Amino acid sequence: MAEQQSITDLGFDPDALRAKYREERDKRIRADGNEQYFEVKGDFSHYVDDPYVESRIERQPLTDHVDVIVVGGGFGGLLTGARITEAGVGSIRIIEKGGDFGGTWYWNRYPGAACDVESYVYLPLCEELGFVPKEKYTHAPEILAHSRAIGEKFNLYEHACFQTEVEGMQWSEADQHWTVRTNRGDAMTANFVCMANGPLNRPKLPGIEGIDGYKGHTFHTSRWDYDYTGGGPAGGLSILAEKRVGVIGTGATVIQCVPHLARSAKELYVFQRTPSSVDVRANRPTDPEWAASLKPGWQQARMDNFNTLVSGGFADEDLVNDGWTEIIRNLASMVNFRGQALSPAEVAEKMELADFQKMEQIRSRAEQLVNDPDTAEALKPYYRQFCKRPCFNDEYLPAFNQPNVHLVDTQGRGIDKLTANGIVANGEEVELDCIIFATGFEVGTDYTRRSGYDLIGRDGLSLKAKWADGMRTLHGLQTRGFPNCFIVQSGQSGFTVSFPHAMNEQAKHIAYILGECAKAKAKVVEVTAEGEQAWVEEIIRMSRFSESYQSACTPGYYNNEGKPSLSSKQNGSYGAGPTKFFRLIRAWREEGSMQGLELR
Repeated sequence: MAEQQSITDLGFDPDALRAKYREERDKRIRADGNEQYFEVKGDFSHYVDDPYVESRIERQPLTDHVDVIVVGGGFGGLLTGARITEAGVGSIRIIEKGGDFGGTWYWNRYPGAACDVESYVYLPLCEELGFVPKEKYTHAPEILAHSRAIGEKFNLYEHACFQTEVEGMQWSEADQHWTVRTNRGDAMTANFVCMANGPLNRPKLPGIEGIDGYKGHTFHTSRWDYDYTGGGPAGGLSILAEKRVGVIGTGATVIQCVPHLARSAKELYVFQRTPSSVDVRANRPTDPEWAASLKPGWQQARMDNFNTLVSGGFADEDLVNDGWTEIIRNLASMVNFRGQALSPAEVAEKMELADFQKMEQIRSRAEQLVNDPDTAEALKPYYRQFCKRPCFNDEYLPAFNQPNVHLVDTQGRGIDKLTANGIVANGEEVELDCIIFATGFEVGTDYTRRSGYDLIGRDGLSLKAKWADGMRTLHGLQTRGFPNCFIVQSGQSGFTVSFPHAMNEQAKHIAYILGECAKAKAKVVEVTAEGEQAWVEEIIRMSRFSESYQSACTPGYYNNEGKPSLSSKQNGSYGAGPTKFFRLIRAWREEGSMQGLELR
């Protein structure tokens, strides 16, 4: 009776939900893990071609020398370039595959593309540029324009090499510099290199049988084909009016582009393996009076406030007050363990109940917004809130009420195969004129595969070989055997909801180390063996905090496609969270002894 009363009070049965979560997870576990995705090359290389440049930039190969080469022109590269420019480092060159700065936001121009974190927090260096975005969640065109503005502000265009891909880097112990070779015949050299390839840069394709035999039109959402669809980033895809369109994938990209496809396509089929959690977006224009009232330091304060709240910390005020921070308010309100003598198991149980409560709300929203009961049920996510990145959108779920929009739910199995004419799912063929792959970017694959090149460090050591059994770094940024090399990424570092925040902290750290090298007149900086080993052990130790949580999650890039291992734990982010990590590296700088590094 006591248990029944508890269920009545909660409004759900925790044991039933646990069983449902396990059932849904087990449906989706695949033995091939990350290998279910093709590496986009060879016959599939057209999926990564650049559709946004009118012509190739012609130039002679470069063999000159600069102080710092930064690989990647997204926010990671731009922030690194900006912070080391502020630190007074000499010449900087950014190498970027795309035709301009922007990174993910150069490639992602699909209709509806927007940041999912509040733009006043997400867009870096707003205060330095005197800029306030025009919407709470601004759209891709403004983000791309802001990227270009950062490049102009910090004079990063002067030595930039666009439409250029790095093919290899090699350290010369004799010359104490790096040689960087590219697909343009370059063999340029630099004292330091910074790899800011970004967490979302290499499109992935599902390894579906028959993918190379389909005769209709295809493209990846990160290379949207407006020549085929018509319209632009704001929608108006008029050429699709007589087209049957299929979309593979139901992550953040589909959540944003489906409403536009639904308004334009003759028939739209959304093929789903796992539904996303879709909460309220409530976007709105920026209040000009609020923007005019901002005081110096406003953006860093807002970033820190948001990061504290979404990382499970407490703040006196919620400056952002949106779906992200509401998740944490929900957890905090039920847990409310401050001042209580709760055991870790009791805290975990209360957190789980709060999570169930929030996800019940998400599932109820699908029922409220989708008219057909079967479709609404199929769109309900049955997993913990942070097993996958939460989505926020006010148009996605109602789109399934349109008669031309069809959800093809595969019950976790995925698509059977592609034929010459369309897609087979659940044993039935759907004939299509166009298939759009909204399958995202590689995350859990080898770093060198995602970057597209390997590094050769001292004594011929390759980064691929060194990291074959897991990453080995100090603070996620430097690895022994690869002097004067910095790697901007989330592995063994601070993972945040807002990626640019972490990149900004890493960029500041790199600028500090380069500044200390200049003061000491040191030509080389490298991680000590002891410093690297201690940090790897700390990462593995701290990973245990989330081990049971991730193991119970439905497969995705957060848990290595459902195959957590010692290697994936070692490659994970700092387990105590980004706030503590940022404090840790700040304290490291303030202590001043460069512990774990050697300068010579």
